[in-house]
Amino acid sequence: MVPIVKTVSLQGINVMPVDVEVHLSSGLPSFQIVGLPDKAVAESRERVRAALTSIGLSLPAKRIVVNLAPADHVKEGSHYDLAIALGLLVAMEVIDYHDVEGYYVLGELALDSSLRAVKGILPVSLQASSENMGVICPEAQGSEALWAGDIPILSPESLLSLVNHFKGTQVLPQPEKQHLEAVPVFADMQDVKGQETAKRALEIAAAGGHNVLMSGPPGSGKSMLAKRMMGILPPMTAKEALETSMIHSVAGLLNGSSLCHTRPFRAPHYSASMAALIGGGAYAKPGEISLAHNGILFVDELPEMSRHVLESLRQPIEDGSVTISRARAHISYPAHFQFLAAMNPCPCGYLAQTDRQCTKAPSCGEKYQAKLSGPMLDRMDIFVHVPHIPVQDLERALPGESSKQILSRVKNARHRQHQDFQKWGVEVHNNAGLQSKDIDKYFVVNPDAKTKLLQSIEKLKMTTRSYYRVLRVAKTISDLADQDSIGVSHILEALSYRNIYSHM
Repeated sequence: MVPIVKTVSLQGINVMPVDVEVHLSSGLPSFQIVGLPDKAVAESRERVRAALTSIGLSLPAKRIVVNLAPADHVKEGSHYDLAIALGLLVAMEVIDYHDVEGYYVLGELALDSSLRAVKGILPVSLQASSENMGVICPEAQGSEALWAGDIPILSPESLLSLVNHFKGTQVLPQPEKQHLEAVPVFADMQDVKGQETAKRALEIAAAGGHNVLMSGPPGSGKSMLAKRMMGILPPMTAKEALETSMIHSVAGLLNGSSLCHTRPFRAPHYSASMAALIGGGAYAKPGEISLAHNGILFVDELPEMSRHVLESLRQPIEDGSVTISRARAHISYPAHFQFLAAMNPCPCGYLAQTDRQCTKAPSCGEKYQAKLSGPMLDRMDIFVHVPHIPVQDLERALPGESSKQILSRVKNARHRQHQDFQKWGVEVHNNAGLQSKDIDKYFVVNPDAKTKLLQSIEKLKMTTRSYYRVLRVAKTISDLADQDSIGVSHILEALSYRNIYSHM
């Protein structure tokens, strides 16, 4: 009998079952792993050999062949160690095959037989739950596996404790689910004096999940506003939290084995490479846009980003996902993020300023702004100018609304949206995710508002994509106003955020 131990290969957040087959035969002593293992898997031989020696066992003087099936798929990572070790123990008749039957097995072995954490426990546990199977994983990740539901979980600290459990000389304790930490305290929007137009624009963006481009001179408060955006976003739903946690699990970023319960805020530097932003590398890891799933991707100094890297954002912004193509596989990651960007109007930042003139105006501003292509700008929903405010005016400015007050309105608007989505039978999280066919079918636009919109579209020479983005923003504005239909005032305010070049 050839023992088979179940493990997995991760393709993004998708799980592909892998069978670890172990065969012992007579011949010159050897230990081979076949089935397209990468270097980390090939080195598993020495880790397994040392781990078995540390618990008082030695490999039999036979020809050992470990096959990772299906054999035509590349196996990557160190999580195969434990499955290979258990397969060998079954083949050596140290433990019974029925002990490991019905489990997915993951874990990296240290040379002293202790188990180290690996990536992807959460998606594997969800797969096991769908197949009525259990999970064997390192002790540090037992609580992470529990989030998949009520499934059998064994989380030993070492290979020896797992063998003793199977032998009946030790009972492994059940892992305990980590309690969610308190929601972090974000910087308050009340700290920003003035900039009421920008605050209103960010409120609309938070309520509808819209993309925002802020433009203004240095020190006007663009980054300050962006960091306070987190304080006015509604909490994630259970489904959103699970989606985000699966990506962070694959990336090895889950903190304390608890789910991600706050929306991610990713702020890569403008010098980030395409692989860092979109995802990729030798093992097709998730990039910043996937790590920002259900949260915010903030890029400061947007025109300074490499043109080809910036243009690579166009498809994920539109589709909410990204596919990384490799010779042997195509890995897809979710990337439904809210794009928040900031820029200066020119390299020095003082274009059209009355108190400090740009020395190379207007050519430097035109050249700087031309770094952003028309198709890229067309994917932004809201353009807002963040002007310089003199220090004297800041001293006299009264405190504005707090993030808590704004968040209350945002939550009410999101609640209206979710009620509409349930009534319409569409599966999206916010207005920004609605498709054009749903907008045409379900949006109620007053006749005067529709006329005004069509006139403006013709006058401003907007694209069809811009037309639907204006309607989405207008719908969010009507939701904030607690109104069922889109009126003229909603359309006019939405259009005011589309006058691109007046905001730069």
